[in-house]
Amino acid sequence: MAYRTFRLILGLVAALAAAYFLAEGGKGVYGALTATSYSADALTTPMTHVFAAIAVMAVFYFVFMAKTSIKRVLENIFSVPDLLKKIAFTLSLLCIYRIGFHIPLPGLDQGMLSKFMEGQAEGPLGQAMEYFAMFTGGNLQKCTLFGLGIMPYISASIIFQLLVTVVPALEKLQKEGQSGQKKIQEYTRYATVGLCIVQAIAIWSYIMRPNLYPRYADSTSVFLMAILGLTAGTVFLMWLGEQIDEYGIGNGISLIIMAGIVARMPWAVRELVARTSLKVTGSGGGEIGLVKIAFLIAAFIFVVAGSILITQAQRRIPIQQAKHTRGRRVYGGQRQYLPLRVNHGGVMPIIFASSLMMFPNAMARWFAQRWPGSSVAVFFGQAFNMSDLVYQLVYVAMIFFFAYFWTTVQFRPKDMSDQLRDYGSFIPGLRPGKRTADYLERVMERITYCGAAFLAVIAVVPQVVAFSMDIPFSIAGYLGGTGLLIMVSVALDMVQRIEAELIMRNYGGFLSGGGRIKGARG
Repeated sequence: MAYRTFRLILGLVAALAAAYFLAEGGKGVYGALTATSYSADALTTPMTHVFAAIAVMAVFYFVFMAKTSIKRVLENIFSVPDLLKKIAFTLSLLCIYRIGFHIPLPGLDQGMLSKFMEGQAEGPLGQAMEYFAMFTGGNLQKCTLFGLGIMPYISASIIFQLLVTVVPALEKLQKEGQSGQKKIQEYTRYATVGLCIVQAIAIWSYIMRPNLYPRYADSTSVFLMAILGLTAGTVFLMWLGEQIDEYGIGNGISLIIMAGIVARMPWAVRELVARTSLKVTGSGGGEIGLVKIAFLIAAFIFVVAGSILITQAQRRIPIQQAKHTRGRRVYGGQRQYLPLRVNHGGVMPIIFASSLMMFPNAMARWFAQRWPGSSVAVFFGQAFNMSDLVYQLVYVAMIFFFAYFWTTVQFRPKDMSDQLRDYGSFIPGLRPGKRTADYLERVMERITYCGAAFLAVIAVVPQVVAFSMDIPFSIAGYLGGTGLLIMVSVALDMVQRIEAELIMRNYGGFLSGGGRIKGARG
């Protein structure tokens, strides 16, 4: 019953959306055909509306009406109340995040700020703001309550994960188990507040310049209110992420970043449609011709397929179970596999690397403003521009570093070797203990190198080609670049978690072929 009600509501929403797109498309086609001067480019936007209406109804039919595995899984989800509550809780918190995303800070002239940002949209500052919004879930372009996003929390997490490996007291806390992890998490929260204050002061000092906000240039109360608002917004986002981790489903921080990317994808599509030209190469002025559209489609397919491949890829280590004789019966002796993920860190190396790569860009801009005639400032300003080779090489190096770092933090070969020995299992040809641990570590180093290289190729190559073809970052980043990579990876993680919940209750999931259990009601 719940599933049928849900399907009916979504059906009405899809029908209204399709009717709106058809009306807009029909109006545009009629206006283009009856115009005095006919132009083929004038039909681009109306035909896009018509195709959007067809796509909405086709997706609804495929997901909810046709006999597909997706429909079966949705029915199974609605048959498991606990899983349904977790998904509903997660979606409700993400809705709260999207509401706070649009709440402006007090004492802010939104019209003046929007005018300033429009003038900087195509420049380095506009690209940096767009990049910042993609990887943090924030909105510095309008300086809303969640302007800083989740980046201070990510930065604090990186700092403490690095400190755990070099500070003996923190390493001892980590070895204490759950209680030690809670203490480290508490320290991370305190560091997040400190980073929020520092970043808010730096950003608001730049925004409240006399040429941008002359009325508030010397207002201490507005300055303090903005810092307090930005800090409170990030702390609230941190709390939302932790609540999703504990009571929802999926990684809270990754889902917040994914929600920001998904919300911007329709705007990227709309901008693409507005810039589309039916000419082969376009005619300049920011137009996107058929060749560039073909590249965006190829990049979209490449990133989606590559993300799925690198997420699902495994290196299977053969495991032999020792035989046990009990009375007249012999137990064990089975041969199994130990799956090691090629990309053990998932999408976190991309998020960490992208978060840290924002600082050199900001520092280079600050040096250029501080010493405008300095050759060093000019060099760093050009080198850490997102379209420059130096920036991309450093970005690739950071991806490799965090891929190995995340594997080192999360993967414990010695503990895994001890567990295999305790369960009476071993790797054929290797003694249990140190030799097994060394072998697992050596294998993990090799596959992490392959995973990091493939991850860097997926993240960097479409972005570099897009810059060379003069495709705006607001389009390339979300439809064929790093933003799409993050979205697909987080969505895959979400699907696997739902799959595990369903299989645990003997239901068929996305990846399995089983159907519903007997007696389940839709």
